[in-house]
Amino acid sequence: MGIALTRAAQWTAAGIGVGKLEFTPLNVSLLNSIIKFVEYVSSKHPQEAALVFREPLEWTSKLEISAFGSDYQISGKTVVSKENMDGNPLLLFEASTGVIKVSTFNQLAKLLEITPKEKLKETQACLEANRDPIAKMLGPSFATVEGEDKSMLHLLEKVKKGDQDPQAEIQMKLFLLLQQLDMQLLNTTLQKISQEVRLNPQAVKSDVQLLQSFSGEGDKTVLKSINYTSEYEFSNGCRAPPWRQVYGDICYLIINTHDTDTLYVTCSTAGVFLNGGLMKDSEDIIYDRNGDIYKDLITFLKEKSLTFAENLTQVQQNFALQKKSPSSRKAQRAEVPINEELDQSEKFTDYQDKNKLEKKKTSSKPKTRDTKKEEQSYVKKNLESSHQLFSKDDKTQMKDQDPDKIKQDKGTDETVATGKYRCKAPQEKKHLSQRASRASGISEELSESSTESEEEQEDMDRQQESNTDLPSEYWQIQKVVKYLKGGNQTATVIALCSMRDFNLASETCQLAIRDVGGLEVLINLLDTEETKCKIGSLKILKEISKNPQIQRCLADLGGLQIMVKILDSSNKDLKCLAAETIANIARFRRARQTVRLHGGIQRLVGLLDCVPMLSANLSAEQEKDIEVARCGALALWSCSKSKKNKDAIRKAGGIPLLACLLKSPHENMLIPVVGTLQECASEPSYRLAIRTENMVTDLVRNLNSESQELQMHCARAIFKCAEDEETRNLVRTHNGLAPLVKLFSKSDNKELLAAATGAVWKCAISRENVDRFKHLRIIETLINLLVGQPEEVLINVVGALGQCARDHVIRAIIRRSGGIDPLVNLLTGTNHALLVNVTKAVGECAVDAENMSIIESLDGVRLLWSLLKKPNPDIQASAAWALCPCIENAKEAGEMVRSFVGGLELIVNLLKSDNIEVLASVCAALAKIAMDEENLAVITDHGVVPMLSSLTYTRDDKLRQHLADAVACCCKWGNNRVAFGETGAVAPLVHYLKSKNPLVHRATAEALHQLSFDPKNCITMHENGVVKLLLNLMDSTDEALQEAAAGCISNIRRLALANEKARYK
Repeated sequence: MGIALTRAAQWTAAGIGVGKLEFTPLNVSLLNSIIKFVEYVSSKHPQEAALVFREPLEWTSKLEISAFGSDYQISGKTVVSKENMDGNPLLLFEASTGVIKVSTFNQLAKLLEITPKEKLKETQACLEANRDPIAKMLGPSFATVEGEDKSMLHLLEKVKKGDQDPQAEIQMKLFLLLQQLDMQLLNTTLQKISQEVRLNPQAVKSDVQLLQSFSGEGDKTVLKSINYTSEYEFSNGCRAPPWRQVYGDICYLIINTHDTDTLYVTCSTAGVFLNGGLMKDSEDIIYDRNGDIYKDLITFLKEKSLTFAENLTQVQQNFALQKKSPSSRKAQRAEVPINEELDQSEKFTDYQDKNKLEKKKTSSKPKTRDTKKEEQSYVKKNLESSHQLFSKDDKTQMKDQDPDKIKQDKGTDETVATGKYRCKAPQEKKHLSQRASRASGISEELSESSTESEEEQEDMDRQQESNTDLPSEYWQIQKVVKYLKGGNQTATVIALCSMRDFNLASETCQLAIRDVGGLEVLINLLDTEETKCKIGSLKILKEISKNPQIQRCLADLGGLQIMVKILDSSNKDLKCLAAETIANIARFRRARQTVRLHGGIQRLVGLLDCVPMLSANLSAEQEKDIEVARCGALALWSCSKSKKNKDAIRKAGGIPLLACLLKSPHENMLIPVVGTLQECASEPSYRLAIRTENMVTDLVRNLNSESQELQMHCARAIFKCAEDEETRNLVRTHNGLAPLVKLFSKSDNKELLAAATGAVWKCAISRENVDRFKHLRIIETLINLLVGQPEEVLINVVGALGQCARDHVIRAIIRRSGGIDPLVNLLTGTNHALLVNVTKAVGECAVDAENMSIIESLDGVRLLWSLLKKPNPDIQASAAWALCPCIENAKEAGEMVRSFVGGLELIVNLLKSDNIEVLASVCAALAKIAMDEENLAVITDHGVVPMLSSLTYTRDDKLRQHLADAVACCCKWGNNRVAFGETGAVAPLVHYLKSKNPLVHRATAEALHQLSFDPKNCITMHENGVVKLLLNLMDSTDEALQEAAAGCISNIRRLALANEKARYK
């Protein structure tokens, strides 16, 4: 049983803690076999079944005490068996913890008898908690081990001695029975696994390629898109990382269907299944299986997407109709007999293969055949020459050259030809075999005979079809790469120059270099001592590394490490090119990490140190230094998207150097510098540095630049830095508000508009800036932007309006300009950030009674209330805060609130939230709701009193303030005062008076005043020292606080006087 559990059972991959048995058909079969074995041992082998285990099997059970019958003794929450050994029960169950301990097979069998419906679950729980049950039953010497198992030999020795251990023979019999069970389970598992169809990388790749050819945006396509998560393919055809390949994973797919959410799929040798998707803020995959396993990709998609299944059927039907054409039938009779009717269940792959076969046969005319012969000879010629290049080593390639020339170029040739950094070692062989397959496929098609299997022929057909449409540049650039691989230094430089003549910005040329193994050669050239070769290679890599697929390949091949070393070179051209290439590659997380771990951040920061930007009469050498600094800033910009890299830049002394470069008059220098600063400004340390290094002045100055890209980055930097009040004041002091407003006129550039509106939003947090914006007449412009703009603009526009609406004059402007209507309409959106800002803006507008009447007529309050159902706590809190002024200023507030079916129950239940902001906002809303007596009665029935009491132990002053308000308002109904005292809310409220927040003091005093009308509450307050605390607060200038404190003390004093009077009677 131990071996079967280890090798045959299917366990979850335990990220944290112990793995669990998956609920799969194989595991269910194993569990049923084990249950039958326990019952068999108990009935057929009584001696073995009565053998007491060395250690009891222990697990957490879901059983109830009532399940146990007369064979057990029940005492409180403990159940023990009547059978015992040396006074120790053979079964012990603690109901309080759910832990059960069983010491014999007899007790296991009885336990299974009393739980007929829970047999599988109890057996599963037992095996999960006891991964090696044999070791517990018979002792540690019988534990399941890998390799040679000598436990049987030890047991035989004990049996021979006989007199030392009388139970040795019984142990041996039980051990043999358990071994027999192990073999039975393993054989059953082997039979089931052998019946399953195992996927392989080639089959998965074929299915993906086929589905991609029938995917697109049209309604009749089978899918919208299907893509790999990784473009890098290992030599075995897998795309999963090596440490996941050992678990059988082949690749991971992202599939967009027409009728479901995005599917994140794992293809493994065991089948196809959903995984956990992408981790938040990361490109990593959650590998755990999430659902059933399907035999292949087509079956999986049929099950998950109804539209896929329907469109697939339609495609098959179209093909069946297409086959009825005379030319198609004639071709079929001449070539391969195919049934006239295609069965609906025929595999999707058959359709494409046969359809391609028909196209080839019906189009076989003399001209086409001549063209194919020419192509065949061309492919064979290329194949032959490339075979020579790949099969010969350096000495063979150079044997016909002049000996002196060989000696001269020997060092370079060895470095160029070596595969030191070739991580995809079999890649060249793979491409050769593909090209050989294409040539073979052509000749076999012409001769209409084939010795290949059907699968191989299908693959060759697909390969040929996918490559016949490639432009001539694809093949030409591959020939140049061959010369690059096999030539000497002179030939290498010429080949590099020839390669640069191609359009390297074209994806075709980029992928051609990758497919023929050119990336490995270009990276190897960087490790030579020849500067010209390095420069040529870097110029090519700089261009092609803009392609995301090339970026990942270069990172996988170790190119970043070499480029980081080149940053130490004395050649400034090399530094520039290496930095620019790093800037292109470091656009994904792993690449940025590689740069940091190999010392790239310190080197790039070192490149920023150059002559002052404003110096006159710069020499050529100084201008080159400035260009090096610009390239370094570009690379740091890409790297700064990682938090750890931001810290590394700061520690390397990058901030003062960036501040110096920010004074440059050149836009090409300023864009990467400001881009780096705005990326880093998300960190408080950078915001402080930007403020103290006087960089805000330069950011404001560059808002007036003619470059829209520079303006956008400056506005984004201000947006992030304006989180701090001092920075907001500096922007106003340096006249930066007007240029920000002026950028609104460039509404065609949505990125610039989003940056400008974002900066205005954050600057509007300060009241002084709102006054300035009022004079700039910004409100009307913001209202005009509420319609027809993308969400990233709307979020900032609404945020700015919400901040400005705190001013009563601006609230009136919003109403007169018709701004309330579009704001309420935005409450029906789905974007979380937008909903948070819209609710704040509507809430601020609702402070005015005139605005509130408009909001109510537009059904805005109902929309706000419906947002409380959203699972996002930020939306819940923002909606609850917005409801407060709405309820306070509505004409018939009580009736309006009661008109929302289930609304009061919904908001009361939010008191169960774990989010402090949600709790504070809900308490504030409940305080407004409780102003109406009928509503107060309803929320009391929904259990508002015990829920509020359970929150009184909080230490958050904001929650304390609104919680005390809610308690004060809720005390005015029925016996709520008494209920608050009984639920323990009074004593914690007294301690609120020790807070340093005067708002907390006021709310708490009012709550205590209301509670003090109950005598028992007065006693509790007095015991907790409330009198002294309230006396101190009576000196406050807040009249409401003074009145509440005096009222509370007065009630306590009246109770004391009444007690004294009763005592002396």
